[in-house]
Amino acid sequence: MVALSGRFDMVTPLSAKDHAVHFDPQERLGLFIDGAHLYAASRNLGFDVDYKNLLGFFRRQGRLLRASYYTALLENDDYSPLRPLVDWLGYNGYSVITKPAREFTDAAGRRRVKGNIEIEMTVDVMTLMPRLDHVVLVAGDGDLRRMAEAVQQQGLRVSVLSTIKTQPAMVSDELRRQCDHFIDLADLAPDITRRQVEPRPRMVAAARPADRPRATPAEPFRDAVADLPE
Repeated sequence: MVALSGRFDMVTPLSAKDHAVHFDPQERLGLFIDGAHLYAASRNLGFDVDYKNLLGFFRRQGRLLRASYYTALLENDDYSPLRPLVDWLGYNGYSVITKPAREFTDAAGRRRVKGNIEIEMTVDVMTLMPRLDHVVLVAGDGDLRRMAEAVQQQGLRVSVLSTIKTQPAMVSDELRRQCDHFIDLADLAPDITRRQVEPRPRMVAAARPADRPRATPAEPFRDAVADLPE
């Protein structure tokens, strides 16, 4: 449960030791991940996500019925840096939902890719809602607040996994206030870290050695930071 403190009952994030308090092992869980958001939040916190460990973490919290990963892909690219990750997730317990991305050039002349996935995520949550008890959103967009409210009105609990430990915070105040439980991604880091990285300032990273071991392909944007979907 969220902690309450002071006469104004201010909501404070849960620490890692509190996770068992608000996950019932008998609950039917649905995990819905905004891939670009998870990537950006973890990189800003200074670690790479091990997607195998992330799936295992939520399988230990309850009866995980679905883990969906949403991302946008450029259809006209001969090779997308996201493709190895998308392929790996599809073979390792995740349902992967992609949509065509829109490419544009920003005011600074940098190549950008835009592909919002809120509609796809909302449709899937509402479709699966009768089979779930608890919806976990790995997202931060305030546009999802109304969807979270509709899910709660049907008797389900909604948790949001993002972070407020970056400047600025990666989650909107509206979504964080609406959810039943807010989990800061930084508190899950010991359970889901593949490796530590330097927290961003955002820049193009140096090429990685070809023989470096990796548990999961967690760096789809490492060589193309400017392509990160917004």
